[in-house]
Amino acid sequence: MKQLLIVLLTGSVVFAQAPKRPRITGVAHIAIFSKDIAKTRAYYSGMLGFHEPYSLNNPDGSFSMTFFKVNERQYIEVFPERAPDTDRLNHISVETDDIEGMRLYLAAKGVKVPDKVGVGRIKNKSFNVKDPDGHTVEFVQYMPDGWSVREKGKHLATGVSSRMLHVGILVAALEPAMQFYREILGFEELWRGSRDQKTLDWVNMKVPDGDDYVEFMLYRDLPEETKRGSAHHICLMVPDMEKALREIEGLPARKEYTRPLEIRTGINRRRQLNIFDPDGTRTELMEPVTVDGKPAVSSKAAAPR
Repeated sequence: MKQLLIVLLTGSVVFAQAPKRPRITGVAHIAIFSKDIAKTRAYYSGMLGFHEPYSLNNPDGSFSMTFFKVNERQYIEVFPERAPDTDRLNHISVETDDIEGMRLYLAAKGVKVPDKVGVGRIKNKSFNVKDPDGHTVEFVQYMPDGWSVREKGKHLATGVSSRMLHVGILVAALEPAMQFYREILGFEELWRGSRDQKTLDWVNMKVPDGDDYVEFMLYRDLPEETKRGSAHHICLMVPDMEKALREIEGLPARKEYTRPLEIRTGINRRRQLNIFDPDGTRTELMEPVTVDGKPAVSSKAAAPR
């Protein structure tokens, strides 16, 4: 009886010491690679109306990275390409309110984490992990002395959107991704979509403590690196798609954009408009509700693998 009591008490202590998952409040940013930063700037500023609150250089004066501000808590980061004809996705980032707690929590769940939280060049705290598909996932906490807080109320978007609704990433095998994002990180499944109702194409996973989500783009065979820009994408919420299209058509930058602009209704029955940056990364403009106000039915199709 005494031995049983010791075992029970020991188990209680272990359970009590298990770290609790800190809050994950939203998608903070997506980071992409650019071949020509001047053309990329013309797109995200001239076509989408985002401003650059800050840009960073390397010690030798060469370009390091820049930030396009979507709103007070969301950004698009742009880095120079590492090599031509490679994947344009650098990483995705989610926001937490307890960065060290998140590091300890993930370590307890068996996720490989760094030995300590880092402080970035714009003074926010962050660290990176890898998801099952090899994507870099950054966890960030905006600090009171960080540049994000310093620039509050400045450099606000003047284009068609000021809200990043989701980011899209390639997923090869669904179950490992679900284990990481749902079981460990606490993301909640919102919807599944299929083009032909035979094979699953999309799974939308909402952050546990906010409204933003990550969209899994499912493939049996992953596209070549030069053809991943449509899958690795940015989704911006637009209240009125026709108004947004009229605004874009009237921009001086529109004259330099050679692709057609067409409003379509997606499988999720929301109106959408796709635009592509100079490197092929897709910006999906999407209305927040379906065309008839009724929720889209979630697909029961099987995952590709």
